[in-house]
Amino acid sequence: MKAKRRRISLITNTLLVAAFTAVFAVGFFPQQAMPIYGGTEISAIYNGVRGTDKVSFMFNVYENAAVVEKIVDILDENDIKATFFVGGCWADDNGKTLNKIVQSGHEIANHGYFHKDQKMLSYEKNREEIYLTGVIVKALCGAELTLFAPPSGSYSDATLQAATELGYKVIMWSKDTIDWRDSDKAKIVSRATKNLTGGDLILMHPKEHTLAALPEIIAYCNLNGLKPITVSENISPKNTQNS
Repeated sequence: MKAKRRRISLITNTLLVAAFTAVFAVGFFPQQAMPIYGGTEISAIYNGVRGTDKVSFMFNVYENAAVVEKIVDILDENDIKATFFVGGCWADDNGKTLNKIVQSGHEIANHGYFHKDQKMLSYEKNREEIYLTGVIVKALCGAELTLFAPPSGSYSDATLQAATELGYKVIMWSKDTIDWRDSDKAKIVSRATKNLTGGDLILMHPKEHTLAALPEIIAYCNLNGLKPITVSENISPKNTQNS
């Protein structure tokens, strides 16, 4: 087991060196500077397709692998697929949990490497945070990431440009449980379900009180004819009313 962990660590460390080299090259050579996107061609996405019966559970993950695994278990028991936006440094330390998410059929997405305030970063640093996470996650579980959620919902034009250049859509949310601050299960349920409608993206984190609230949130969806699907499915033009 120790030998296997050493091999995985060697692989991820090697990939990180290669990734840092690639990111550095973007900032070093003038001809590879920031791509230009005109007008309002790129913007963050705050909800999925409206007028449907689909909603999405999105979990931003930088902690509590044990809670993450229990969340996966509850989702699996209810035949629900969710999207987990993982931090790169968390993924590097929790390959087992990362693979459990993938093997259960859930969507993995990008939440930056070190949970930095992307709005305060240069284009090059924005790109680095996003790019390195994608490299590590792919190395650990094979997933190709296409969605990026900026930590704390903080982003700038440079963030949008860097993400787009790397092939990502920038994802925000329409329902915030604020579970990172408040540990009241009833508040979590209320914030997730109040006026919940098709196209909503419900933001949560792997907290014990969120784990406790999740069955009630699922029950509300079932009672009101709402079907949780992944964020990618929810924002797709192919998303329709038919379940």
